[in-house]
Amino acid sequence: MSARVLQITFSSHKNIHFLTPTVVHENITVVWNNPAIQTRFAQIMIGAASTLSSIFFANASVSSRWASNRWTLVVAPISRARTLATGRVLKKLGEKRRAAPAYCYSKPEIGCVISNPPTNNYPEYNRLLPCPSQNGPLRIEHLVVSEGGPVLEYICRALDLPPLFVSDLIHFGAVYYALVCPKPPPTATPEQIRIFKEVTEPSVLKKRASIKGKTVREAQKTFRITHVDEFVEAGTYLRVHVHPKRFPRCYEIDWKSRIIAVTESYVVLDKPAGTSVGGTTDNIEESCATFASRALGLETPLKTTHQIDNCTEGCVVFAKTKEYCSVFHGKIREKQVKKLYLALAATPVRVGIISHYMRPLNVAPRIISEDSIGGWHLCQLEILECKEVPWPSADIEKSYCIEDCGWPSKDAAYECKINLLTGRTHQVRAQLAACGAPIVGDSMYMPAVIAEMDNPKINPFGKSKSQFTDEDDRRRAIEEWIACHGKEPNVAIGLQACQISWDDGECIYEARSPWWR
Repeated sequence: MSARVLQITFSSHKNIHFLTPTVVHENITVVWNNPAIQTRFAQIMIGAASTLSSIFFANASVSSRWASNRWTLVVAPISRARTLATGRVLKKLGEKRRAAPAYCYSKPEIGCVISNPPTNNYPEYNRLLPCPSQNGPLRIEHLVVSEGGPVLEYICRALDLPPLFVSDLIHFGAVYYALVCPKPPPTATPEQIRIFKEVTEPSVLKKRASIKGKTVREAQKTFRITHVDEFVEAGTYLRVHVHPKRFPRCYEIDWKSRIIAVTESYVVLDKPAGTSVGGTTDNIEESCATFASRALGLETPLKTTHQIDNCTEGCVVFAKTKEYCSVFHGKIREKQVKKLYLALAATPVRVGIISHYMRPLNVAPRIISEDSIGGWHLCQLEILECKEVPWPSADIEKSYCIEDCGWPSKDAAYECKINLLTGRTHQVRAQLAACGAPIVGDSMYMPAVIAEMDNPKINPFGKSKSQFTDEDDRRRAIEEWIACHGKEPNVAIGLQACQISWDDGECIYEARSPWWR
C-alpha cells in the first residue's frame, strides 16, 4: 500500500511533539511560520530514534535552511531506508558500483581515522543531529576526482557514505575543493605521491580549460562546496571533513536571552562559552552567528566582525550587512574599539601594563617571551584591578564543565579586570600564564605553568631560561616546552569579554555577570 501524503503547518513549536508517534511510513510536507520552529522540529524528529529508523529530506539539494520554510520528508523503517539510500546513487551510476577513486590519502598527524567497512551496502546511517555530547576523533579524507560528476555522488561512491550524510556535511561547510590537488603531506605513500605527480603533470593540466589563465598555485587554492549538486571535473581535489568538530552547547542555550542589543546595522551578543563565534573550518552550522540569526528570525545570517575564543564568554558584535562589517573592521584597525575582560586567575597579578612578545606562528599553544625577539608580535594588556574572590565551588565547576587542571592550591582565585591594548589570539590566556597566573580551567596553559613551577628552566623564554650551546638544543627545548601545554578546553574557562565600546563610548555594551560569580 502506498504511503499517505500529509501536509502539516506549525505556528508554534509546542505543537510539534504529537507528530512523532504517527509518522512512520508517511510522506510529510512540514511548513513552519518562523525559523525557531524549524530548529525544534529537527531536534524532535531526529531525537525520536526509537520510533523512526531514518529520516530523509526529499529536497536535500536545497543547500541552505534560509532558502525555504518548507521541508518534505520521507520516513521509513531501516530496511527500506537502506534501499532508498543505495538506490538514489545506483539509479545514476548503473546497477554495478564503480571502483574507488584513483587518489585518496589521509593525514594521521591531524587525528584522521579511516574506518570504511568493506561492504557493498551503506554503513549504519546516523545523521549529524542529534549532536554528540563529546567530540570524537577527527577524520579528514583527501580525494582527487577520477571521473567528473555531481560532488555528492562522487563522495558517496568514494567514501561509501550515505547521500544524506554527505548532504549534511556540505550543509555544515565540511567539504572543500581545489581545481588542482595541493602537494600531499610528508606521510603520503609512494603510490599517493605517484598519483599526485600524474594528475599535476604540465601536459595534463594544459588540457583542463578550467585552469586556463591561472597559475598552479592559484588553482590549488581551496574553496568551500556549497551545493550538493555542484559539478566537479576529473582532476579536482576534494577535502572532506567526515567527522567535523561539534558544539553541543548550541542546542542548550536560550539564544534570545543572550541578545544584548539589536540595531539596524549590528547585533551584540553575550556569547556563551563552549561555542564558536562564526564557525570552524569544518562546521559553520553550529555557530553563534547561525543560532543568533535564527533566534532573531533574520532571513539573512549575521556576519562576524571579530572573534573571541570558543572557551571564552562575553560581548561579540555581529554585522547585519556587509557594509557595516567593513565599517566595524575599520574601527578595529583604527583602534576605536575598546575591549574589557574579566579573568579569573589562579594567583594575583600586579596592576599596570604587562608586555610580552608572541611567536608569529598561527598554531596553539601561543608561545610568549618576556624578551623582545625579532619578528615576534608585541602583546600588551593593562590590569586595571585585581581582587581576591573565592575559588569556584565543585558544583559550579561541574555545572560549567570547568576542567580540573591539577592546580595545587584552590583556597582563593583572583578576578582581574583587563584592558586589552593589543588583540592577539589567546593573548590574555598566554600572557597571564607567562606571569604565573593561569586562568582557572585553562587546560592548555595551566599545565605548562605547573611544569615551570616544578622546573623553572623548562621554559626557554622565561626568567630562568637556560643558555643554549647550539640551535639543535634550542629547538629541542622549545619542543619540550610546547609539550608541557595541554589540550584546548572543552567548554568554559574563567575568562569573559565583559564590555565592548567604540566611537569614544557612544556605543557601549556589557555582558551579564560571569559564570563564577
